[in-house]
Amino acid sequence: MTIAVASGKGGTGKTTVAVSLALSLEGSVVLMDCDVEAPNSHIFLHPIIAGEENVYISVPRIDESKCNGCGECSEICQFNAIVVPKNKPLLFLELCHGCGGCAMVCPKGAISEEKRKIGVVEEGWGMGIHSIHGSLSVGEPISPPIIKKIKQKQNTGETVIIDSPPGTTCPAVESVRGSDYAILVAEPTPFGLNDLILSVEMVKKLAIPCGVVLNRWDDERTIIEDYCLNEGIPIFLKIPEDRKIAEAYSRGVALIDVIPELTTAFRELIGRIKKELSSQTGKVEPSCTNLL
Repeated sequence: MTIAVASGKGGTGKTTVAVSLALSLEGSVVLMDCDVEAPNSHIFLHPIIAGEENVYISVPRIDESKCNGCGECSEICQFNAIVVPKNKPLLFLELCHGCGGCAMVCPKGAISEEKRKIGVVEEGWGMGIHSIHGSLSVGEPISPPIIKKIKQKQNTGETVIIDSPPGTTCPAVESVRGSDYAILVAEPTPFGLNDLILSVEMVKKLAIPCGVVLNRWDDERTIIEDYCLNEGIPIFLKIPEDRKIAEAYSRGVALIDVIPELTTAFRELIGRIKKELSSQTGKVEPSCTNLL
């Protein structure tokens, strides 16, 4: 089973929930930190790194002696990484997505490909968890190839928890894609509702069932709860607004170490997801656990 933890914005508590889920589960578990621009799950797991792999993309290299300035390469590039002003090709490699289209359409064979490193994936084990995280190199804008590399490293029989990047753009979509279930972390604010709606639309497009964990809850009914009730989306947990949780997080201490009874709550959460997936009904009872 693969569960992606996502949200419409950063700072809502995705890593808090993802790490707590991984530590609460029994059996073989892998936590994949796909927020490659700012990975931080390893701060809580303290893994001993056993392997490291560089990630590359293929970028064009132009032999100007063969180029006739036809502009075919510029026309096929959807990211404006290559233009041909005055019949002279000009490359913007930072914009290149490594699709290889320019080399394929060049009628003179003037374009070859070379590899450029864009980041690294590290793998290890800590606190009984198989930990995999990636880091995008400074200045590089393209993160999906690193996310794909991370997701290729799952071992057979592991339960996968994915700590997704924030938002609903390409990195988030690539992280969540192919998951069995998505847990969407939300804050009880108007901005939190707006971001949750975007996340729900994303997972619906990917045909992935979802439920919500409400973070920084203050013991009052919220607009998030009203929205989820209207949409038939279950709220699994309500994590309270508590200074000691924030202080522990800043020290790299997991949520379930601050409130140990949450271990049972997170296990029950997984149990409800398994029940939904096995029944294939597309519904979960809309009850939730309050953690105050």
